[in-house]
Amino acid sequence: MTKATLTSDSLEPSAVFSAWQQQLNTAPQILVALSGGLDSTVLLQLLVATVSPGRLCAVHVNHGLSANADQWQAQAEDCCRSLGVQLHCETVEVTPAGEGIEAAARHARYAVFEGLLQKDGLLLLGHHADDQVETFLYQMLRGSGAKGLSGMPEQRVLGRGQLIRPLLSTSKAQLKDYALTHKLTWCEDESNADDKFDRNYLRNQVVPAIAQRWPDYRQSIGLSAELSSESEQLAAVLAEEDFARLAGREERAGWSICVNQLLKLNDLRQRNILHHWPGVNNLAKPNKTIIAQIKDSVVGAREDGEPEVVWQSTRWRRFRNRLYLLRNGSVECHSERPHSEPCCDSNKALDSWWSAEELLELADGSSLVAEDVDGAGLLIPQGQLLTVRYRRGGERCRPVGRGHSNSLKKLLLEYEVEPWWRDRMPLLYMGETLVAVGDYWICEGWQAAPQQRGKKIHWQVNSL
Repeated sequence: MTKATLTSDSLEPSAVFSAWQQQLNTAPQILVALSGGLDSTVLLQLLVATVSPGRLCAVHVNHGLSANADQWQAQAEDCCRSLGVQLHCETVEVTPAGEGIEAAARHARYAVFEGLLQKDGLLLLGHHADDQVETFLYQMLRGSGAKGLSGMPEQRVLGRGQLIRPLLSTSKAQLKDYALTHKLTWCEDESNADDKFDRNYLRNQVVPAIAQRWPDYRQSIGLSAELSSESEQLAAVLAEEDFARLAGREERAGWSICVNQLLKLNDLRQRNILHHWPGVNNLAKPNKTIIAQIKDSVVGAREDGEPEVVWQSTRWRRFRNRLYLLRNGSVECHSERPHSEPCCDSNKALDSWWSAEELLELADGSSLVAEDVDGAGLLIPQGQLLTVRYRRGGERCRPVGRGHSNSLKKLLLEYEVEPWWRDRMPLLYMGETLVAVGDYWICEGWQAAPQQRGKKIHWQVNSL
């Protein structure tokens, strides 16, 4: 634990928070991430000078990774007690899954923040100019593009609220000077001296060498990050303009665009679309390698193929002349399986009874819901229950308006139902009679007449 002994004055709260003062004045909730270290301790101290302590809530996340973790939490408690600030402490379990301990800890920490944030709430973090330098260098050495080289934004959306970093233009030396001046107490993270962690190596070995050769490195790197951010914004604007010409439409569990229109763009703009499109829908943006796979394996596939690229939260598929971006987890079955095998899992072979009066959760995570409509929809006799089941092979039906029945297999082809939905769609029966196929069509004789009330079926497959 470090105790301040010097005096000086280098930071003014009014200047630090000037860009966000209006938001601070009106926010329904103000959270401050408080580790107990120097950066977050100074941030909280500055904040109580401009915002009533009673409006603040500090958040301490105990990762349990250090023998001193409880000491850090105790320091956070002492700090908040002395300032009259409410404190929320939460212990998390950090389980690396191929991403490293630092990344896993960060994900666990941000999950806590996002869970606590209310609508339009603010979360303030103590990242400073030296953190920004480390982030830029780290991303550069990973081969990141303009997005990664933009560094940490001063403000961005997080969950239902906003994340703000008001100290990004302030150096660590300035923060320490302020802490010494105001006789603040904070904890030092002993792991910061361990150069086996990439960011520590950059901080302890690389940045000092850069500073000795280029004293103005913070400003230069900050300018590069700013220019990278502008490049990323311009690429996003271009992607939006190009996307408007790709006949985009919303699909079940995702979206699609016209392949032929996409191929009219040059290669660079095609890759730009594939990079930015998921981000518009709050999904992970693919990197250069994944984009190349999508272009070669999916976009470049023959029209009658069923290619697929799965990456993080996304699935990329092609059907006919459409490229589909689907939420990962929404597509699990394949139409080419033998009909003797159950779809996805054995529970799907079980029939479900449904009154069409309430939402019905299906085995694959999708659901059925019905709404009352006049003169349309499925006509269900009073007191009758529907049986919901999946394809077993050999089904026939006659959609409303057709002169004769046909096999379900041929009808699905005719109606251009995407292959990945064909075995997952719920079939609705009255007794042993097939009366509706998902929300695609109603079978002849089971539609509500103009003077009757029917049920409009909705099959919902929305997320992971």
